[in-house]
Amino acid sequence: MNSRDSTNDSSSADPRPAAPWWTSAVVYQIYPRSFQDSDGDGIGDLRGVLQRIDHLVELGVDVVWFSPVYRSPQDDNGYDISDYQDVDPIFGSLADLDEVVAALHARGMRVVMDLVVNHTSDEHPWFVESRGSKDNPKRDWYWWRSARPGFDGGAPGAEPTNWGSFFSGPTWEYDEATDQYYLHLFSRKQPDLNWENPEVREAVYAMMRWWIDRGIDGFRMDVINLISKVVAADGSLEDGPVADGRYGDLFPHSVNGPRLHEFLQEMHREVFDGRRDTLLLVGETPGATVHDGKLFTDPARHELDMIFTFEHMGLDHGPGGRFDRRPLDLLDLKATLSRWQTGLQAAGWNALYWENHDQPRIVSRFGDDGLYRRESATMLATVLHLHRGTPYVYQGEELGMTNAHFAALADYRDIESLRFADEAGRLGHLTDEQILDGLTFGSRDNARTPVQWDATPGAGFTTGKPWLSINPNHETVNADAERRDAASVFHHYRRLIALRHDDDVVRHGDFELILADDPHVYAFTRSLDGRSLAVFANFTGDPRTVPVSFTATSDALVIGNYPDAPSSDSDTVSLRPWEAVVYRVTGA
Repeated sequence: MNSRDSTNDSSSADPRPAAPWWTSAVVYQIYPRSFQDSDGDGIGDLRGVLQRIDHLVELGVDVVWFSPVYRSPQDDNGYDISDYQDVDPIFGSLADLDEVVAALHARGMRVVMDLVVNHTSDEHPWFVESRGSKDNPKRDWYWWRSARPGFDGGAPGAEPTNWGSFFSGPTWEYDEATDQYYLHLFSRKQPDLNWENPEVREAVYAMMRWWIDRGIDGFRMDVINLISKVVAADGSLEDGPVADGRYGDLFPHSVNGPRLHEFLQEMHREVFDGRRDTLLLVGETPGATVHDGKLFTDPARHELDMIFTFEHMGLDHGPGGRFDRRPLDLLDLKATLSRWQTGLQAAGWNALYWENHDQPRIVSRFGDDGLYRRESATMLATVLHLHRGTPYVYQGEELGMTNAHFAALADYRDIESLRFADEAGRLGHLTDEQILDGLTFGSRDNARTPVQWDATPGAGFTTGKPWLSINPNHETVNADAERRDAASVFHHYRRLIALRHDDDVVRHGDFELILADDPHVYAFTRSLDGRSLAVFANFTGDPRTVPVSFTATSDALVIGNYPDAPSSDSDTVSLRPWEAVVYRVTGA
């Protein structure tokens, strides 16, 4: 690896000292049940996190984001919360969480909690009360509706709308005791909260204030742009258009609804005013456009700091969605990412990510998880971390972990995957082989296999039977091996993170796409105050030569993912398979 020490670059003092702290930060996501098991039950836990804090320190990250550890029936692995102010016993206790937060704070890292407030668990006391009777004071805390006119409750087609849920099947569940349906955009055990009710909003805000007072440094807000539904004047919800299949599209009626920005600005006033200097507010926003991103993240609007967008994550999806793979077209990726970069450049901020708990491993999607695993993983990391925004590293991504390539349906655990397989099997439009191929590519379980710490049978994750099978390649792909190899994915991530900390061009430089029509190489510049970085990344397993308008000498190389500089002359650079290079171009 070729990397220039930041003390040798030409960066001046940061020209924007008032920039929020998170513009120079890198966030690390922990999916607790798969991070580290401390007690041998096969499930990761909070005391396990304490055992691995040195790994986070060595990596150099600034923020740790925890997927939900709240009390939950675990229907959707914790994204179905039954108590927002307690820790589920499978992860430990509230005291354990306090200890983890204190330990991370002591090592200079902030802590962000996942916030899931579009819905709760059906076992949350709020919903238990709500379903008790039609006149219960909390009835209107959720979306209850009677059967469609002319139908008996529970009969086929009687659902109040035709919406299809994100997890297959209808979005309505019939409750025989009160002869009404409740809305759930996800699992039937995840009823949607009714944000139209101000009592719901205040209960949520009070809970958020409680966590901040306890020392939490911010929130990642799960599907936050679904909290406002499109409601007709008479209080009804309308059917969605049916393109294929049996269900209507819920997006026009539940994504970026009419009161969404009102709710977010109210949340900001009620929870965050007076506390903003230290907090990080991130929204997960499926279906958001660049225009939406500007509205969410413009500091003058007082809503969110940044959002997770999904456009780039759907580029390798066919008409059947995440379980229907099509080859990535690099031109599509370049156009999408550059549109977000330039769109939020004047007022706004990007959250940069390839992976999280919902996305399969990026090296298996956009790279080569075989012969060129190291090269493609480090290339993808270089591209991401050289964009303008706050990078997110998902656990194991820094090790170059790959998809699981499970050989049998019985290996899968994710609710979305199992419901896809069940519905596809019942409808008979896919063969068993096609179903398994879809899961191999698209299942969220690919991201949830336990972190591969070493080559032992339990991968250093557990001494027991893991809740989800460990990827067989952990014998060669693991943190111990990565740490011993100076050219590894892990050490390349360390260098990228240090570069962001040290170089103001990486943090604040403007983005410009170059070589826009090249179908194989992603190239762009970052520029600030007459100083530029030029990034070239080969997205193929074949050598590629690209034109340059500067002399690409080894002295100008800031960082690369091969141990030596690529060959070059006065007007070209020859990139090796999956190679990424970053040059400093003074005055360009």
